[in-house]
Amino acid sequence: MTGDYLDDPLSIELGNLVATPPRDLAGALFGDWTRVDGPLGELYVAFTDLGVSYIRTVESVEDDDKQFEQRYHDLFQRPLRRTSAAPVGLQKALRGQGARDVPVDLRVLTPFERDVLTATREIPTGQTRPYAWVARAIGRPKAVRAVGTALGNNPVPLLIPCHRVTRSDGQLGQYVFGAELKERLLRAEDTNVDEVLTLAKSRFVYVGYDGVVCYPTCTRARNAKDPKGFRSVAAAEIAGYTPCDICTPAG
Repeated sequence: MTGDYLDDPLSIELGNLVATPPRDLAGALFGDWTRVDGPLGELYVAFTDLGVSYIRTVESVEDDDKQFEQRYHDLFQRPLRRTSAAPVGLQKALRGQGARDVPVDLRVLTPFERDVLTATREIPTGQTRPYAWVARAIGRPKAVRAVGTALGNNPVPLLIPCHRVTRSDGQLGQYVFGAELKERLLRAEDTNVDEVLTLAKSRFVYVGYDGVVCYPTCTRARNAKDPKGFRSVAAAEIAGYTPCDICTPAG
């Protein structure tokens, strides 16, 4: 009788409907948070089972655990619990080493915001791209202002390097933690900030060399001898330059 029951197809199907309980029920209800050292000093970092979900400097929340927890709750509508363990690879990622390998949890964002941050995450360390580049990368070339707003609301700065997105006139622009820290981060990543700003003073935002036109931070441009400045890609093309297939400039 017992053997017949176990071999019954209906019994087998009913058994397959039984769900495995979650390994950590509390993990489904709470987010975790900890404090870690980063390139801007000590950071608050919150994360879920899907990845890192919120990063703030200690100064931005007045070194107040409760304020950080409240801001997180306002955004995610879930409480936090403190832990001493940080996600694997996090501290290296915060300094630009393997940042794209650390999972992030962007569930609270709109599809547009997620697209903006996903594109921004592709900007290499030591390089910058203008807001218009991000807008074009997500197929929304006219949404430059909306891209800026999305980057200003980036919940996981450093892991998604919104500090590498600059103004279309070559100036560095604003940052969630302030313009001064933005410049500091870029310099720490060996971005050629001085050259970019010098070009911007002459209203040059592209450089050409050897028949190719690039953004000034592109690896090709930085290795060029006697590059020529341009105010637009169109002007560079008229002069016989072809847009770089690495940094893909446009404008």
